Amino acid sequence: MGIYNLDRIFQPESVAVIGATETENSIGNALMTNLENGGFSGKIVPINPKYATVKGIKTLETIRQSSHPIDLAIIATPISTVSDIVDDCIAAGTGGAVIISAGGKETGDQGRDIEKKIQEKAYAGGLRLVGPNCLGIINTETKLNASFASDMPSKGKLAFVSQSGAICTSILDLSFKEKIGFSHFVSIGSMVDVDFGDMIDYLGNDSRTSSILLYIENLTQIRKFMSAARAVSRIKPIVVLKSGRSEAGARAASSHTGALAGEDAVYDTAFKRAGIIRVNTIAQLFDCAELMAKTPPPKGSRLAIITNGGGPGVMATDALGNHGLAPAPLSRELTESLDDLLPQFWSRNNPIDILGDANRERFMKTVELCHESQSFDGILTIMVPQALTDPKPVAEALAASARDKRFPIFASWIGGKKMETAVAVLNQAKIPTYETPERAIQAFVFMVAYGRNLELLTQIPRKLSHKLQYDHNKVHNLLQDHMKQDAGFLSEAESKEILSAYGIPVNTTQTAATEEDAVSRAQKIGFPVALKLISPDISHKTDAHGVHLNLQSDDAVQSAFGKIMEGAKAYNPDAHIEGVSVQQYIDSPDYELLIGAKKDVSFGPVIVFGSGGIFTEILEDRSLGLPPLTPLLARRMMENTRVFSLLQGFRNRPPADMEALEALLMRVSQLVVDFPQIAELDMNPVIVKDGLPRAVDARIRLEDVAEPSALHLVISPYPDEYEFHEKTDDGRDIFIRPVKPEDAPLFKELFKELSSTSVYHRFFSAMKEISPAMLARFTQIDYDRQIALIALDDSSKKEKMFGIARVITDPDGKSGEFSILIGDPWHGQGIGAKLLGRVLQIAKNRKIERVWGTVLRENSKMIAFGKTLGFTPTADTDLGEIELKIDLTEADFSFLDQNPAGG
Repeated sequence: MGIYNLDRIFQPESVAVIGATETENSIGNALMTNLENGGFSGKIVPINPKYATVKGIKTLETIRQSSHPIDLAIIATPISTVSDIVDDCIAAGTGGAVIISAGGKETGDQGRDIEKKIQEKAYAGGLRLVGPNCLGIINTETKLNASFASDMPSKGKLAFVSQSGAICTSILDLSFKEKIGFSHFVSIGSMVDVDFGDMIDYLGNDSRTSSILLYIENLTQIRKFMSAARAVSRIKPIVVLKSGRSEAGARAASSHTGALAGEDAVYDTAFKRAGIIRVNTIAQLFDCAELMAKTPPPKGSRLAIITNGGGPGVMATDALGNHGLAPAPLSRELTESLDDLLPQFWSRNNPIDILGDANRERFMKTVELCHESQSFDGILTIMVPQALTDPKPVAEALAASARDKRFPIFASWIGGKKMETAVAVLNQAKIPTYETPERAIQAFVFMVAYGRNLELLTQIPRKLSHKLQYDHNKVHNLLQDHMKQDAGFLSEAESKEILSAYGIPVNTTQTAATEEDAVSRAQKIGFPVALKLISPDISHKTDAHGVHLNLQSDDAVQSAFGKIMEGAKAYNPDAHIEGVSVQQYIDSPDYELLIGAKKDVSFGPVIVFGSGGIFTEILEDRSLGLPPLTPLLARRMMENTRVFSLLQGFRNRPPADMEALEALLMRVSQLVVDFPQIAELDMNPVIVKDGLPRAVDARIRLEDVAEPSALHLVISPYPDEYEFHEKTDDGRDIFIRPVKPEDAPLFKELFKELSSTSVYHRFFSAMKEISPAMLARFTQIDYDRQIALIALDDSSKKEKMFGIARVITDPDGKSGEFSILIGDPWHGQGIGAKLLGRVLQIAKNRKIERVWGTVLRENSKMIAFGKTLGFTPTADTDLGEIELKIDLTEADFSFLDQNPAGG
């Protein structure tokens, strides 16, 4: 649903419990009790609908008779009655509803139909829904416990959203023991309306939430989810436990939630692309929750391990090693300080073994020295029961010391009865505690991974040394001709013609139906050649002896043709044989790769890169990526494979041209972006010889599609339809286009053209340069959420940016905030009007209704400029700022299309 506002659900002033009855043990009464016991201070209205006799009247009348409109309705009635209750809520102006009722799509077709009816009514009436089949929701700030959970968690900055009510109650119960607080606790259920994308958006904009935990069984509206997660993960860590890793688990998850499940490896890929941390178990989810809820995130991987027992220190070191990390080295200054403090036989290394007789003073002084050394990003304290050490005084001292530390200090105090009291002291002091060193290390590593994800998300991609060109029209015509005949597999020659049109290097390939034809074509191509079987019924040609290589003469071709026909008939007597492909043979390749794409049922096209050749399935060395790809994303795909090390050069084999491989992956990406009818694309092998890649075997499978290009993707691609050629007022040619990730250098150069006044007016502060994080935020945008156009000099071969304008849309899709920046030398030439005008025109076409922006009061030129485009200024007397607003439903930008240079 396009309606975004969830405030009336999570911050209601009045709640109606529909299903509360005179029966003491009813579900509705339990919900009433939880609301009251939680301390909710708003109005609570119990409603007992009697649909058997008076359809809906009691519900509607009760809500209408309330002193003010009901913000939230909690529905706990049989699901067959919910559709009518939704009608009542809409008629009464209710803000939103939580549907506790089960019996929806998880039960089969009848339940699915009921949910569909509920969804259609809610959408038409603008009513937001959580559920059905859910436990309910909790907001600790407003003391709202609209759930089955009888106990209210303590306040905190961690939000938890789960499809499983059972997981909710388990995590909630554990949180009481470990003293973990939450801002929100949400059982999202079957997601007939509010889904994970909505919740990420909502919590991302909630100042009381600093991190988000998700338990996911399946995703709906995946493009919205990816868009929300990519935006929010830059400012708040998101940790996901996604069930259904195994095939049996995926089936169980599907039957539980009534939805289809995609391949688990694709979920991994999507989560990484979105900057999400994925954990594998409930224990890991809870361990991450404890670290996130109680400490600041680590800024790096440098960990100090302080232990009073050597063995657990070794276990912690091994656990780090399993993740490719090691304890941080001790500086010379820290070592000398520890020499002065610790007994002669301390470890003199990290882990810092302070020995079994360590008392409170030794323990705490070591912690302080490590903290003061500036050498670490976290400290793990390990304690085991020792005769000379009383854990409780140490815990009390650590609790007092750790309150204001700049990085995580966490504990693995191993033991049972002797450690219980001390661990309780640590939990009370908000120090994360773990039963084993391995669990402590795993939680730390997950948080380190989040920091690395942030670095990758903000890394500035470089440009390729040359622009990639594609013959879109040729491929369109080829596919259209084939689809008229039949969907399905193209021949190898047809497949390679399409690949070649998109600049993917292929070897010369022709088709031959007879032995004589094969010899003739081999002579034209030139020896040596290769012959390969063509049959839609035999996927793996090698298994049918359908591949013959390095054929040096006419006789060799004749012999190979006969053997291919015999082998195919023996392998599958019923197979349809179309002939053979005759190909240029490239001898002794340095490397063989697999590159391709396959359409996933949930995520659309997925790019594949890995080790190729006949051992592809055995080696299982592959990496996945989601289009669209940039050079940086293509490089990361390759780096995630074992074959990447070989491609750097091995023994006497030369290294591969990595930029050529990046370009090849980007060309494959663009091909499946442009043509959603490509269901499978397989190039195996892509051989690399003398550094350069070339596809020597390829096939493409087509299928009928309903959606046009770009809508089949879960990440919005570059919108080339927003490219325009314009002229400035003085006749200069300019090129207006959407911003690209690789435009960061252009931004740096534009910034140099700004006066200090222009900088202050745009950024509301004095700045000498743009930080890398800011550059990434300006250039690495989500085209679904932002409209950002830049103006370039169209008369120069070297790109030069004159300015940029953008609108960042709110998640409701109805409003957005604008900004504009034009370099000082180009003020007064009409660039700003054309640039912002085009942005507003696109916003209007996207059904955005309102756009606003904040301007400093003294920026009179910007205020006057806004008026010329139709903005209305409103003063904010408290802040000394002016807000410019425009109603796009009434705005007219037809003047832009009257320019003959536009297009």
